[in-house]
Amino acid sequence: MGGDDVRLRAVVSLAQAMAAACTPRDSWRAAARGACEALGGSFAALSVWERDRGRLRVLVNAGERAAGEEEFPEEEAYPVHQFPEITEFLHERWAGGGEPDAWVETADAAAPAPGAPVRGARPYCHQRVAALRRRGRGCCVVAPIVLHGRAWGELYVARPAGGVVFDRDDADFATVLAAVVAAGIVQTERLEEVRKLAFTDPLTGLANRRAVDIRLDEALDRHRAEDAVVSLVVCDVNGLKTVNDTHGHAVGDRLLERFGSVLSLCGAMLPGALAARLGGDEFCLLAVGPTADEVVEVAGELCARAVGLELGDGVACGVASTGDDIGPVRSARRLFRLADAAQYQAKAAHSRNPVVAGRDGEVIRLADSPPKAPHDRRRLRGNLPPEEHRP
Repeated sequence: MGGDDVRLRAVVSLAQAMAAACTPRDSWRAAARGACEALGGSFAALSVWERDRGRLRVLVNAGERAAGEEEFPEEEAYPVHQFPEITEFLHERWAGGGEPDAWVETADAAAPAPGAPVRGARPYCHQRVAALRRRGRGCCVVAPIVLHGRAWGELYVARPAGGVVFDRDDADFATVLAAVVAAGIVQTERLEEVRKLAFTDPLTGLANRRAVDIRLDEALDRHRAEDAVVSLVVCDVNGLKTVNDTHGHAVGDRLLERFGSVLSLCGAMLPGALAARLGGDEFCLLAVGPTADEVVEVAGELCARAVGLELGDGVACGVASTGDDIGPVRSARRLFRLADAAQYQAKAAHSRNPVVAGRDGEVIRLADSPPKAPHDRRRLRGNLPPEEHRP
């Protein structure tokens, strides 16, 4: 098979691997690994240019990593002032109408003499050369990645010391690979945006009911496997209809947004808690791990803060936790019904404090009894199967 065919297959393989990626990290890994293999390298990295912080931050290191190099580093970054070619090649050179292209660095490179012409119209970069030597690499090829007409970052592929040095053809091919990577990143970003829209409430930016359903199913799996405490706080914003009727729906939306912020703040008090808007004036917190007492304490804080909002009339808040005596919880529906019933009890009693299933004698009975009439105020979710009813 000819060299052009091999490289064409490598391009197709890279594009397919990135298209199959399910998350941004998977996409970054596929890009680095695919480029590394396509160029016959031993190591590759994908980095993003963070203009606001003036640095190039490494997203993924793939292949034969040196000591201290992590696959997904948290804070491996390189300031632009140490790497002037970042600015030249990732912005200035092609912003004026030129095209971004790749270049090669070698570990045996020497600084140019004063007044000598610069190789490839590129400044000598001591930092990259020093990094190659320090990590036992002989050469690297660096290709800018461009998205939407602007520099996004760079693709970096290296070969070990003593190996064949990258040449101009390799640099040209790296430019092609960088364009394929750019297309893959665009696709990943679009998929992430779709996923975000699918699981996010557009008004408040909180999670939506779909996200809660998925997370709650996962939480109950943990509860069954590890006896992890799962708690659900359901809140109903009091007075929203009055606000809408008196001041208009735009003001009502602001009330919901402000309460969403309060909910998010209180949810942060419970590690890993999910704050969500279920729909209309109804919100929830889902926590896995914290004790029932900790969740009830945060629910109390939430009620107190809600009273302080400029509009509305506080919230009716119900709590259901497997850490309390609520009987077996075999499904998400059961926990939701208990939290709903507790919230209904708080609403009926005009309570400024949360009502807790298992600590209020009426809640479990209310959750297990059918609505008295079609117009019953209780919005308890679904009918329970017989085995989930308590006597």
